[in-house]
Amino acid sequence: MARRVLYRLAMKTLAVLSLGMLWTAAGCTDSGDASDASDLDSQAPVAEVSGNQAAQASSPDTTTVSQDASSADQVSTFNGDAAKTFEDVTARHCDSHNRMANNVPVHDATGVYTSVSSRGYIDLENEFFQDLGTNGRRCVSCHVPTAGWSITPKQLQETFEETDGGAYDDGLGLAAVFRTNDGSNSPKADVSTKAKRRQAFSMLLTKGLVRVGLPIPATAEFELIAVDDPYKFASAAELSLFRRPLPTANVKFDSTVMWDGREVVPGAAVVSDLQTQANDATTGHAKGAPISQAQRESIAQFETEIGSAQIWDNQAGDLRAAGAEGGPDAILAQPFYVGINDNFGDSKTHAAFSPVVFDLFDSWTNIGQNDHDCNSRHDHGRGYEYGYGYGHDNHGRCRCRDSKHGNGYGNDRRDEARRSIARGQEIFNTHKIAITGVSGINDEAAFGKPATLMGTCSSCHNTPGGGNHSVVAPLNIGLTDESRRTADLPLYTLRNKTTGEVVKVTDPGRALIDGKWSHIGRFKGPMLRNLAPRAPYFHNGFAKDLDAVVDFYNDRFSLNLSKQEHSDLVAFLRSL
Repeated sequence: MARRVLYRLAMKTLAVLSLGMLWTAAGCTDSGDASDASDLDSQAPVAEVSGNQAAQASSPDTTTVSQDASSADQVSTFNGDAAKTFEDVTARHCDSHNRMANNVPVHDATGVYTSVSSRGYIDLENEFFQDLGTNGRRCVSCHVPTAGWSITPKQLQETFEETDGGAYDDGLGLAAVFRTNDGSNSPKADVSTKAKRRQAFSMLLTKGLVRVGLPIPATAEFELIAVDDPYKFASAAELSLFRRPLPTANVKFDSTVMWDGREVVPGAAVVSDLQTQANDATTGHAKGAPISQAQRESIAQFETEIGSAQIWDNQAGDLRAAGAEGGPDAILAQPFYVGINDNFGDSKTHAAFSPVVFDLFDSWTNIGQNDHDCNSRHDHGRGYEYGYGYGHDNHGRCRCRDSKHGNGYGNDRRDEARRSIARGQEIFNTHKIAITGVSGINDEAAFGKPATLMGTCSSCHNTPGGGNHSVVAPLNIGLTDESRRTADLPLYTLRNKTTGEVVKVTDPGRALIDGKWSHIGRFKGPMLRNLAPRAPYFHNGFAKDLDAVVDFYNDRFSLNLSKQEHSDLVAFLRSL
């Protein structure tokens, strides 16, 4: 037994040392290529994915996403496996300057997503990846590029097993998520053995939830009169609030920093809020000293430069094909400012609110249903070398299947999957929703305090191309109600100091920041781009997948979606 334990320890030590050799500072393995990092695209193992550059050649065992802008149907092929872990990315996909190429493909449950930076590469030397605290935590510990720039139960479980629940340093900072100050269910949790660590970090491992500790404000309009905490820690001095780390990609669309907006300073630019958040995360999560202003600015700039989105769907194929505008490149060009397309009029142009927030897949509305046109359905003439399923087969026969082509090969399923995504987009933009019982809308004077307000999904997710709310507008849609509490969440009984009214919630939300009774249970709406890789969803991981998300809204607002409409909406959301 002792010999086996020593062997395991030696293997873990070797693994950590190996990772350490792969990882320089906060970067990755030296590729051995002496060319300059400014020419990263030419040396990257990812072919051209935007613009009209010539696609780069890759070795047979290299993952490739390719696109020909001159083709009516852009074609993606995967010659090998896309990355699945951050370790894989750092070992395979960066240059001698620790810079990762834009558009490195990463697998998720329904396809592939990629990330890009406006500077042309993702800088793994940035402070975002550096150990700036005292407990090993880094920004990347909770915002992993291969987990949708957040964390997921699957990724956390793998890291837990590889590092004995954070007992060993993995060299990248991922294992440092398993720390008791906010990673465990209670800061007093017993983590003396692996079995006890598994129990202590169960909320991380099952739902990807970190513990946020906040007090009841001294000036709050309410008081805490009862606590039911399964972990026996929470009190008025520090409530335990279990929340998903928000993704640090696509924050160029952000109007509100943090679920409860606690980093928002009225009148300040969002980038200033992000700088404050970077410092607070270092002193809080990483237990470090305050970082310099230059470091704060560097982290915030890094975050605002990153775009990330699904680029390939297992059913619909290339999400940029046949005129579609999926993938992350379009995100970088998408304009945004606080108040864009606001419900009460655009803050700059004063144009009326438009419910058409997404038009990424307009070109797929009737794809494959018109007269047969090979050139608009695939890269006709290139043949099998661009991927089985497109163009002609090895014998030069058209792979389409319709009344004019009876070869038995077809794009019927792919075209239907694309039409489904387009229908889902239409549902998101235009399907009428009777909004009732939503604090932040139905009880707000700005909306006239209507008992019912007719809207659409885009009424709350109004940022064009992004899908979050373009102004600070936290809402309570009922996710923290006692009726939706699960046994693993604390339940807090709050009483209004003036009226004596009592409410029970799992998380008071915005009310813990400003102390307002009417703000209990209010949270910001999250970014909708790159949803597929970062389940579970909502601030508390209430929905295990996108089907569950649609189920929640269908039930909560009586949408009466048909089975097909449900499927279409899910198809659209996972393609973002």
